[in-house]
Amino acid sequence: MTAVDTSNEPSRWATLLGRVAGNKTFFVGFVLFIIVLIAAIFAPLLATYDPLAINFDDKLLPPSLTHFFGTDELGRDLYSRILYGARTSLMIGLMVTILAVLIGTPIGLIAGYAGGRFGFWLMRFTDVFIAFPPLLLPIAITAALGQGLYEAMIALSISAFPWYARIVYSESQRVSQSLYVKSAKASGFGHGRILFKHMLPNCWTPAITQASMDFGYTILAAASLSFIGIGAKEPDIEWGLMVATSRTKFLDFWWVAMMPGFAILITVFALNLLGDGVRDLLDPKGDGK
Repeated sequence: MTAVDTSNEPSRWATLLGRVAGNKTFFVGFVLFIIVLIAAIFAPLLATYDPLAINFDDKLLPPSLTHFFGTDELGRDLYSRILYGARTSLMIGLMVTILAVLIGTPIGLIAGYAGGRFGFWLMRFTDVFIAFPPLLLPIAITAALGQGLYEAMIALSISAFPWYARIVYSESQRVSQSLYVKSAKASGFGHGRILFKHMLPNCWTPAITQASMDFGYTILAAASLSFIGIGAKEPDIEWGLMVATSRTKFLDFWWVAMMPGFAILITVFALNLLGDGVRDLLDPKGDGK
C-alpha cells in the first residue's frame, strides 16, 4: 500500500491564519481593539497626569499640548482619565460576557440534553428574562441590588445569560440526537461526561460567536447605565459616567463629553468588527471573508 504524501498540504493553523489574513473585517477590528487594549494595560505609563487629581486652576481647559484631550469641570486631565477608563470598560465587557456564558451555557446544554418537560420548563424560565426590554431588566435589577459598578455588572449578566442558554439549547438538541452521543449513552457513560466531554465541545461555537458580538454591546449598555445614574459612581473612572457628569457643559465645552464619547464609539466599533470577523471565521459554510 502506497502512503499518501501530505507534506505539501497546508496545516490547520496555516489554513486558519490564511483565513484571518483574508478577513478584512476581523483584521481592522483586531487592530483597533489591540490599540484600546494597549491603552488599558499600559495606562499608568501612558497617562500624563493622575486621573483622580483635582486642580481647579486648570478646569475646563481645551485640548492642548499640555492636556491632550482637555480637562473636565474639576480640572482633571481627560486623556489620563480615558486611558484608565478603558480598563474599567474592558473589565465590564469581559466579566459580564464570561458570567453570562457560564450561566447560560449549562442551562441550555442540560435543557437540550434532558428534553421532555424538564427541558421545556427550564427554557420557559429563561424566556421570562428575554421578555423584558434589553435595558429595562438591568435597570430593575440594579434598583433592587443597589446602584454601583458591580451591581450593574451583575444586572447585565442576568439580562444576557438567556440568549446563550437559547443558543446552546438549540445546538444541544441537535447534538443529543447524534450517533456518538447515543453510543456514549449505550456504553454506560455518565450524564456529566456526556454533557461536558462529548456535547459541550460541539455546542460552544455559536456561544463564542455570540459572546464576541455581545462584548461591545455590553460596554455600551454599561455606559448607558452609568449615564442615567445607576451604574458606575465616583471615584470610578468609566466612560459613560464621564459623559454623564459633563453633559450639561457640552454646548460650551464640547471636549468634556466628546472625548469619552469618542472612546466608546471606537471601542464598540472595533468589537463589532471583531465579532463579525469571528462569526465569519467560525462559520463552517463560509469562506472566512
